[in-house]
Amino acid sequence: MEELAFKGQFIQVTTERIGEILWERAYLPEGIVIFPITTSGKILLIRERRPHETPQVRLKPVSGVSEKNQAPIENALREMQEEIGFKGELEKYWEYKTSGTVNSVTHFFIARNLQVSKLPNPDGDVVEEILELSVAEIEEKIKSEEFRWGVSVMGWFKLRSLRII
Repeated sequence: MEELAFKGQFIQVTTERIGEILWERAYLPEGIVIFPITTSGKILLIRERRPHETPQVRLKPVSGVSEKNQAPIENALREMQEEIGFKGELEKYWEYKTSGTVNSVTHFFIARNLQVSKLPNPDGDVVEEILELSVAEIEEKIKSEEFRWGVSVMGWFKLRSLRII
């Protein structure tokens, strides 16, 4: 039977003895990743300052943690409004689940028909720049490791494999 070992604001850790081994499991909140697409076919990524990470500035898609009282699509819309000041038509294209030592669910969306709609960003992260990049430019940033946020890069490759963009 799992026993709670740690409960933080974002991470929960449990332990469970199975036979002679004490297994640890980390549970992460549900995540949201959005690739907004402009009318010219470019994808919006953000350069964001996150003082608790190394490096402190990173290139990433619009993303965040799900609020428990909202559906993933509602969370995605809110994250877009907070981080880039747009809303749009959202299409979910993938749900990535992990289980075992690390347990998480990430919902991936594309957004089209973007319209200006800004909400305040309560996270404390500072969006320094919004970049409009072509598919080739994003893939070059992945190769150079400027865009290297693991789960989001997997979502990018899934999006490309589905030939949605």
